[in-house]
Amino acid sequence: MSHSYEELKKKTVAELREIAKGIEHEAVQGYTQLNKEHLLVAVCTALGLDMHVHHHAKSADKKKKYKKDLKSLKKERDAALEAQDPVKLKRARTRMRRIKKRLGRI
Repeated sequence: MSHSYEELKKKTVAELREIAKGIEHEAVQGYTQLNKEHLLVAVCTALGLDMHVHHHAKSADKKKKYKKDLKSLKKERDAALEAQDPVKLKRARTRMRRIKKRLGRI
């Protein structure tokens, strides 16, 4: 039976130990003493599974949108600086900070 990383990640420790019991590999030796995090790594290593999480294209689209918004906000900020309008300047900077935070989460 083939497994995927996401499928194994959703399993309980008991289920992972049950899978490790049937594997003859040095990575899963002492599987009864391992916690879930270490057991998951050991089982993936023994089965030769890729443990990297793959990002979806949806996040790339969001990133493009945020960068476009950030570019327009920089123009607004520069205009507010030239007009010496503190209210518009603060609003633009606040929105820029929020978008940068969102970009960091992606």
